[in-house]
Amino acid sequence: MSETLDLRRVFRIVGRHKLLVGVAVALGILACGAYAVLKPSMVTSTALVLLSPSGQAAQSAAAVAGNGGPDPYTQTQEVIAKSGPVLQGARPYIRPGGMSLNELRNDVTVGSQTPFIISISVQARDAADAAANADAIARSYVSYIGASNNPGGAVQAQLLQSASRGTGSGLIKRAITYTIFALLGALFGAIIGIIIALTVDRSDRRLRSRDEIANSIGVPVLASFPVGHPSDPGGWTRLLENYKPGAMHALQLRKALQQLEMAAEVNFGRSSGRRSFTVLSLSTDPGALALGPQLATFAAAQGIRTTLIVAQQDAAATASLRTACASPPASPKWPGNLRVLVSDGDVERVVNADPEGDVGVQWDATLAVIVGVVDGRNPQIPDTMRTATTLLGVSAGVATADQLARVAVSADSGGCEITGILVSDPDSADATTGRLPHLGRRPGRRPPTRVTGIATEIRR
Repeated sequence: MSETLDLRRVFRIVGRHKLLVGVAVALGILACGAYAVLKPSMVTSTALVLLSPSGQAAQSAAAVAGNGGPDPYTQTQEVIAKSGPVLQGARPYIRPGGMSLNELRNDVTVGSQTPFIISISVQARDAADAAANADAIARSYVSYIGASNNPGGAVQAQLLQSASRGTGSGLIKRAITYTIFALLGALFGAIIGIIIALTVDRSDRRLRSRDEIANSIGVPVLASFPVGHPSDPGGWTRLLENYKPGAMHALQLRKALQQLEMAAEVNFGRSSGRRSFTVLSLSTDPGALALGPQLATFAAAQGIRTTLIVAQQDAAATASLRTACASPPASPKWPGNLRVLVSDGDVERVVNADPEGDVGVQWDATLAVIVGVVDGRNPQIPDTMRTATTLLGVSAGVATADQLARVAVSADSGGCEITGILVSDPDSADATTGRLPHLGRRPGRRPPTRVTGIATEIRR
């Protein structure tokens, strides 16, 4: 079972680093492809030469048959077939041209099928070239040993079998060779990429699962859902107008509101009271910025009069959102129960302001959602950001446990204890929930129970 889980973990890591593994596979294919092109497999063609048995050759062959040793006559012919004069005579017909004598000799192999048949094999990158070169050397050999000025005496010989050209089979073989090299390159590249991905992931301290995020600061995850990533005011406006979560994520958001005691008062007709909470996120985690706006939009869609307030902290990270909230459009798509504000001062005073006061909030909101961004390296929660509840927004695989702990300590020191976590863009392979287990009661000794109503009789 553990091996299966480990294999699944490897697949998840590869999925997270698929770009790295893909680059490694591409480089492996390119490297092996370049090697196959620069060092192609050689094609061999063989020509056969038949020697006419002379008296001396026949006696030598008979002696060899008697004692089982090598035939000196055949060995001599093999040396002659690969000698300089024979190769020099074939050079004008060798393809490709310009090959030196030593290069040609390295490509030639001479053997003997029988004492009177000499085989001449030549290697080349192309099958047609190998066949042409083998035939050229065989003809040069036949011409050389048949000449009257041959130092060993003229020997009658003829070309018994020309070398096979096989151009079609050569192309097929080359294609198969390139395919094999490409597959090997992809395999080696994938192995190297997986090793690098595992090494990088092992040194990566960022939290990815909901349980890891919750356990880092001991706070439960209330909801986790995908978020939008607007980059301009128009994108934020479209997100607030058109956000509609799926059924599963809508259920999580609804339960989160119920846990915050927001939707319960509206749905069950209790006395209406104002509720407010702050969604804090890190400046190094831009994806978590949309958690608060999407939750506020969802609450408004449930019939809760909601005010979305963008705080002043880290104006650079919230510039586009602040611009969109500063001048919301008069569009029929805009949620009727949602109002957006930009706060440049005390958030607590804006949230708790009298609707008829001079703060400018002419809106009797049931729920106020404040969006705040703090520095990821040195988080400082200002005294002006105080609400009934503080939530921490985190994207999966972005923040480390040390960063979240610093935010939690800063919030606790500022009187804004973090009571819940919202996770944006959760990992699809994450099967955890981020729900912290409740501490059970310590088992103790059962107290005695008094039994009444039972008649007893003591006999003496």
